[in-house]
Amino acid sequence: MIALSDSTLHRLPAAVAVPRYDRHALKVGVVHIGVGNFHRTQEALYIDEALHLPGNESFGICGVGLTDGDAARAKAAAYKAQDGLYTVTEFAPDGIARTRVIGAMIDYLHGPADPEAVLARLTHPDTRIVTLTITEGGYNIDETTGVFTLTAPEVAHDLAGGEPRTVFGYVVKALARRRAAGLAAFAVASCDNLRGNGDTARKAFVSFARARDPDLANWIDREVDFPNSMVDRIAPQVSDAERAKLNASSGVDDRLPAMAETFNQWVVEDRFRYGRPALEAVGVTFRDDVAAFVAVKGRMINASHMHMAYPSILRGERIVHEAMRDPRIVRLISTFLSRDVIPYVEPPTGVSVANYETMIVERFSNPAIGDQLLRVGGDGASKLPIFHSKTIATLIAAGADLSREAFLLACFARYLLGRDDNGSDFPVFEPVLTAADWEQIRDEPAGVLRAAPFTSLGLADHASFRRAFDRVTETLAKYGASKALDDVLAET
Repeated sequence: MIALSDSTLHRLPAAVAVPRYDRHALKVGVVHIGVGNFHRTQEALYIDEALHLPGNESFGICGVGLTDGDAARAKAAAYKAQDGLYTVTEFAPDGIARTRVIGAMIDYLHGPADPEAVLARLTHPDTRIVTLTITEGGYNIDETTGVFTLTAPEVAHDLAGGEPRTVFGYVVKALARRRAAGLAAFAVASCDNLRGNGDTARKAFVSFARARDPDLANWIDREVDFPNSMVDRIAPQVSDAERAKLNASSGVDDRLPAMAETFNQWVVEDRFRYGRPALEAVGVTFRDDVAAFVAVKGRMINASHMHMAYPSILRGERIVHEAMRDPRIVRLISTFLSRDVIPYVEPPTGVSVANYETMIVERFSNPAIGDQLLRVGGDGASKLPIFHSKTIATLIAAGADLSREAFLLACFARYLLGRDDNGSDFPVFEPVLTAADWEQIRDEPAGVLRAAPFTSLGLADHASFRRAFDRVTETLAKYGASKALDDVLAET
């Protein structure tokens, strides 16, 4: 295999597509914070395609990592060795794969190793857009109060004036420097799965800035664009074994290969007053009604992903497409969509939801992706309120059947115990749950309904929901998730 770098691009196998633009002619115009698989297969791919068009040379990407540790340092070293290059292999449902090299990221900085380098890049006049994939729970917004949490330890550290550790510290400090130097601001574009992700980002960054300097906060609120967007692509984690397979197939020795399904969608508000690449020419949709796209995607696709994840994990499954082989899981998704979502959702103008069920089942069943159920289910305390609260509230208001939503949350509560029905332990990743939340959850399964992320739903005291929740909880404890799944489908 051929080691990946600028100097070897011309030697890669003919089947591997490589950048056809001059990477040395690019300038950094986009700084992306949180260079995970999703960014690398979605936003970076779109920008890579735009760089093939004339006039976009000033929108190369500088990736930034803010986490520390051996893995983070190894990632930074790998990007340096590969000149920021990496491969993306896209798998169609029929198994056909296509590998390409992404050349859009022309620099990568590791914040803990050199905070000043990150600040300098953010402050540079060429930087016009800062994009984020910092996870749904990464915006430090209290789920109960809706207020930015100033007392979080890392936030408090940054507000005290030390070298930044958080995304808020870096971005706000850089904006303060730009303002002092008479430079224009930049756009901050969230690419995380949040309703109103731009509005959430605005609240977070302006709140942080206000705690530091009210005048600076007002300037940021006025001068920084925070476009809302909807992003959609399945991009699973790549294990060491999967990396070896991808590299063997492509013939490229890539330390950080990525993989994704062929489906890709990005809908974003056109609020980039300081400039942007011509993304509309490569498939990105610019719309004013992003909220409608987010509602449909979140309530149908993301919500279905969560619905199938927890009972499948409890039954001992670990891979999404393997769980989808159970016709009961397919029926659960189908019933959830047809009964609990589609009758109450308003799609964007020109968009039909009629084929969503087929599309969702096809995407989740793609055997080439090998997406991990624990990845889908992880950080559920952040994701579930985002993707299910509107559906739950709508069903309650309509006096409709709550059994499937009760089943979901009961399975989530059981999942938090970290052991499946076969007695096998699995890791539980729930960073937003506090010690007080965990204490309630360990006392009784219904404690999850009183945990901070879920209190606003009012489900702990909703009589019909609690009856359904307690019934599923009892079945899960006595007989397991398979029997609970049979019961909820029988009720339907």
